[in-house]
Amino acid sequence: MHIVRIDDLEHPGLADYSGLTDVALRRLSEPAGGLYIAESSKVITRAIAAGHRPRSILVQEQWLPEMEALLAPFDVPIYVGAPGLLEKLTGFNLHRGALAAMHRPPLRPVQEVIEGARRVVVIEDVVDHTNVGAIFRAAAGLGADAVLVTPRCADPLYRRSVRVSMGTVLQVPWTRLPEWPEAAEILTEAGFHLAALALSDTAVGLDVLAENPPEKLALLLGTEGDGLSRDAVSHADTVVTIPMLHGVDSLNVASASAVALWALRVR
Repeated sequence: MHIVRIDDLEHPGLADYSGLTDVALRRLSEPAGGLYIAESSKVITRAIAAGHRPRSILVQEQWLPEMEALLAPFDVPIYVGAPGLLEKLTGFNLHRGALAAMHRPPLRPVQEVIEGARRVVVIEDVVDHTNVGAIFRAAAGLGADAVLVTPRCADPLYRRSVRVSMGTVLQVPWTRLPEWPEAAEILTEAGFHLAALALSDTAVGLDVLAENPPEKLALLLGTEGDGLSRDAVSHADTVVTIPMLHGVDSLNVASASAVALWALRVR
């Protein structure tokens, strides 16, 4: 660990933190560069506890003592700068005090992630990072054993997803699924009952499924607006809907995940 005080933005080590508010750029550049950004001391602490390795830290001066203690075991630079300079670099006010550029861990095989699991959440093509983070938080808090995301789903390790999840995306095992029907074949072979949360004339109520839930269940959640794809629904063993009142037909996907996970929790 070594401290580098910066007074301009020309230092090559700052490239990881440049333009963090450019979502279109970062969602491509971060995975390609093998990194993700952890924001706040709480999230950085959870990332390190999960075995993830930092490659640098960016902090305001008042947060330096805390970061020094946390980063003591690592040979990484700690960049320290004035608030205005850091805001110019990142594109936002660093009011949480610290950012870490973390080495992105390799994705594990699906079969390994779901081994021994009884409740799995499948997120299909959800593109809003806030929703992805909220689903992970629900999964962690309500007892899901793993989260699986489809190829076009937003990156769970994007900064906003991690922040909204309160760092739980660093705790809940997750990986990416292949496309349907291969994804369904993997889950079925592992003994999972696939329950698609969707609107359908043939759907059963969540309360009905919860009366006698399958031993191993994969809950399929679809993208904002359109919901689950036809491929996903066609490969489900059950289509399930949350009974609603007053003409409301559905909930936000993150809210729906929390309701369904609580109802279908392992007891």
